[in-house]
This record gives sequence, structure tokens and C-alpha cells, in this order.
Amino acid sequence: MVVNMGPQHPSMHGVLRLIVTLDGEDVVDCKPILGYLHRGIEKIEENRTIIQYLPYVTRWDYLATMFTKAITINGPEQLGNIQVPKRASYIRVIMLELSRIASHLLWLGPFMEDIGAQTPFFYIFRERELIYDLFEAATGVAEYQKLITRNPIYLERVEDIGIIGQDEALNWGLSGPML
Repeated sequence: MVVNMGPQHPSMHGVLRLIVTLDGEDVVDCKPILGYLHRGIEKIEENRTIIQYLPYVTRWDYLATMFTKAITINGPEQLGNIQVPKRASYIRVIMLELSRIASHLLWLGPFMEDIGAQTPFFYIFRERELIYDLFEAATGVAEYQKLITRNPIYLERVEDIGIIGQDEALNWGLSGPML
């Protein structure tokens, strides 16, 4: 039997697909297929300048957005023999390290939750959000509030949904914000 395995977590976005050949429950062959990640982003690049294309590269790998930007920028800089000021190099290293830390936090938070420690998850994600606030301040990317809360499709789907009346809230023994 030939079975398609994937894309699956952590490759659910298309990074890896495995075509597995089984003999009963034994795997007798496995053909890995790579390269589904970008979903045509490379074709989009063909008709754009680096500056126009840069926002696309952050979608390649949401865990390493600063790394994908660095790769995209470093290539043309090296090809053009462009000298980057030391201050800019230092800032880049700091941003790359913050990106690495944010990536590790995305692993650590859910891992702690998986082993039964719910509280650290919230603290870990709070710290991750602080890093993302710095990224937003530095790059202007990810202005979710304007993008989402003013989006007519979002508003149409969430407004007046799940309203709990006063009698229901009291009958159900709700407290805090739900009450």
C-alpha cells in the first residue's frame, strides 16, 4: 500500500511530504518530497523589486522571519559589494537573536502545556509577544489590530455571536468577565 504522509506537523505548511510504501505495518520505502513551503512566492518575486518583495519573505517561515529577511537582503548586498554600517550589522544580529529566542519560546510554551504545566505557557507567550512588539516597532509589520478589527468579513462573522443573557449567566454560575 502506498500512503501519502503529509504535509504534517511540524511541516503542515508544506515543507515536507512523505510518500510511504507499506507492507502490512512495515514501511518498505519512503520517498521524501521537499519544497512545498513557498507556494509560488518565488514567482511573485520575479516581477518585484527587493523592497516590494521583502514583505513576502517573512511568510516563508513564521518562526524565523528575521532570518528570511536577512537572507534576502544579504545576497544583493554581497553581490553589489554594499558595505553595511557596523551599527546596522549589530542591530541585525540582535534582531536575529530575538527571532531565535521567539522561535524557541514557541516550542517551550506548548511543550510545557503538553507535560501538564499550563501557567508557564502564558508567561512564555507574554515574553514572545514582547519580542514581536519590538519587531513591529522596527519593521512596521504585523499591525493586526487595524487589519483584523476593522475587517468587514471578521466583523460580520464575530459580532453578536455567542451572546449570553443575564438570566443564562446567572443560571450557569458564570463569574468574572463572562458574568
